[in-house]
Amino acid sequence: MAAAGLGALLLLLMAAVAPRAGQPVFQPSFIHMSGLSVNSFFHGNSSGVNFYIILNPIDEETGKLQVSNCSGSKTAGDWNLSVTPGVDTSKVIIDLTRNLQLCLPNATDCCTAPLCVLETLQVLACHDSVVLAHLLIQAEIYANSSFTGNVSEDASVIPNQVFQPLGPCPCDLTDGACDVRCCCDSECTPDLKQLFNESCFTGVFGGDVNPPFNQLCSTKTDEYTPDWFPFLCVQSSLNNTPFLGYFYHGSICRSTPRVPSFKIPLQMSHAKVFTGYSQGDPIMTEENEYFTIPQQSMAGQCVGNAPVAYLHDIDVKCLTDLTSYKEGLPHDVRINSGIGDFIQQNVIYRTIADMGKFIAKSESLPTTEILCQNVTFAENYMFICKDENIEGINVTVFLGRLCDGEILTQRFTAKFVSLKSNNAEELSGNPGYQVGKPVRAANMNASDTSGSLNIFQPAGRGLCTSATDSPVLFGLDSFSGCILEVGSNEDCTLLRENVTERLNSLIQATHVGKRSNSSYSDVNDWVEIIRLDPLNPNTSVSTGNLKGICPDIPANLNIRIIFADVGAVQGIARQEILAVQISYSTVIWQFQCGLTCENTVSFLPITASVQFIKVPAQPPIPMTRFQINYTEFDCNRNDVCWPQLFYPVTQFYTGEPYSQCLAKGLSLAFLVFLAAILSNPWFSKVWDNFLI
Repeated sequence: MAAAGLGALLLLLMAAVAPRAGQPVFQPSFIHMSGLSVNSFFHGNSSGVNFYIILNPIDEETGKLQVSNCSGSKTAGDWNLSVTPGVDTSKVIIDLTRNLQLCLPNATDCCTAPLCVLETLQVLACHDSVVLAHLLIQAEIYANSSFTGNVSEDASVIPNQVFQPLGPCPCDLTDGACDVRCCCDSECTPDLKQLFNESCFTGVFGGDVNPPFNQLCSTKTDEYTPDWFPFLCVQSSLNNTPFLGYFYHGSICRSTPRVPSFKIPLQMSHAKVFTGYSQGDPIMTEENEYFTIPQQSMAGQCVGNAPVAYLHDIDVKCLTDLTSYKEGLPHDVRINSGIGDFIQQNVIYRTIADMGKFIAKSESLPTTEILCQNVTFAENYMFICKDENIEGINVTVFLGRLCDGEILTQRFTAKFVSLKSNNAEELSGNPGYQVGKPVRAANMNASDTSGSLNIFQPAGRGLCTSATDSPVLFGLDSFSGCILEVGSNEDCTLLRENVTERLNSLIQATHVGKRSNSSYSDVNDWVEIIRLDPLNPNTSVSTGNLKGICPDIPANLNIRIIFADVGAVQGIARQEILAVQISYSTVIWQFQCGLTCENTVSFLPITASVQFIKVPAQPPIPMTRFQINYTEFDCNRNDVCWPQLFYPVTQFYTGEPYSQCLAKGLSLAFLVFLAAILSNPWFSKVWDNFLI
């Protein structure tokens, strides 16, 4: 009833302050506020307009909105009003300046109840004592349940966790505040517990520190209880429970100075001896910090302080504007070569002539008084490597002018080039392929043996006419495609030829290199590409002479690459390509049109997919006939494993020292042998004769 009355009151207030057409207005004109700050927009000419904030403008007796007058200020109680003026639109921001923490003992300036703020505000826009527009705000703000105070350095007296539980409520991790989902937390009020009452932590962590365990005789159930349970169950109190020590091997946490991000502690730097970089190792600087370049995270956002890994090429694009632009790592930072020497960056600065390739969006702003700044548009890093060391680093920085309101697409690249190569071909330090490196291809039927193995890289609208090619990268499954425009009168034979020609243009090779350093002069370093051409359309099901339907269109190109680990170089697996197969998948294309099909085109998507299949370097040992027929001796397919009957006395068991396992095993064998002798009938005869 109260909620319905409040809703009717709010609707009445909104109707009372509703603007007339053509008048200045707040958008939105009513806000239900639950945070520390809200904003609205004043639409209209703000020249000579003053803004005021009024607290509790509702009459308590009548429940109606009080008559507004242009008297007040930009502060009221714990509220602050700020306005960002504009030409036709001004931004109005209302902030709460009070503390929202729950009160601790002997604390002030805090919230005494979970519902900390329940107030009504009104913002007025006035011009010469005339009210132009109203903004009504209903603030209903709850206190924070997290603790942000100072942590005492005094260590608490913690009982021995081996013999008694650490505490009655292990999920109570925050002192003086309610921990969410911790129903045993004494700081949680009944109102807060209602928010997560049905999703409380269970088990020991949720406060059940002494739960009945399955071995207790009192926990016997009729379901899944063996007959011998009463003979082997345990009679014990819950104080002596196997859950004691559940949180053992813990430690007392003290507030210690945090190590800066991407920085190695000083004591580790003295112990580390640089003997060269391996693939994937982070590149270090002279200050023993990580050398960083902006890179994309798993969420797709750009991270400015991401370390650069050795032999891992980088090519990322990041969106930024003038307000969020940040300079990267200074170019005067020296790089650790890998053996303790330090290399200075060779930096070349250039100016961007065509900024249209980098400015992704530009808002229409007035040409006067626009803030602009010279920023970095792109940075290209080239690391010159030799074996496990870095011999040099060349950096090309492209500068341009970025103005307020423009969105810049920054590009950062890092490429590792071998000192022994002439930059004509990219080779890896590892003789085998590295993940992310281009797959090498060759055309043995041409005078120029260099070839290419590519996939689509669509651009713009995704049409094949504007699509470019990108190389196939080793170890990365990919799927790409483009859209081909087809008319209603398209000849099916010509369409098949056009699609096949477009897909074949991606494979300009007859062989693929087994390794990344395969030599063109050695045929044994290459594997021939197995091509499975599309089926002859004459042998497939015919659709007749129907207009706008073409069967057996080879629209999908499938590239399957089989590789294996054939060894290791300095602990890094050496991977080689064993076989490559190219096949086509056909579709039935049908012209699609709307109400009319004249002078229209339809679209045919064509795709190219790459799949890397890893196989063992050597075929597995085939199963014997005994292993196939007698599955009861197979430990992988049975619960009982007879071949592992004596596993505890073998050297593969590491639960206890081998000497103790051997002693226990021999003792057990002696007892079994003794029991076998005593159960034999002739032993009783010998024993009777001995007694006589």
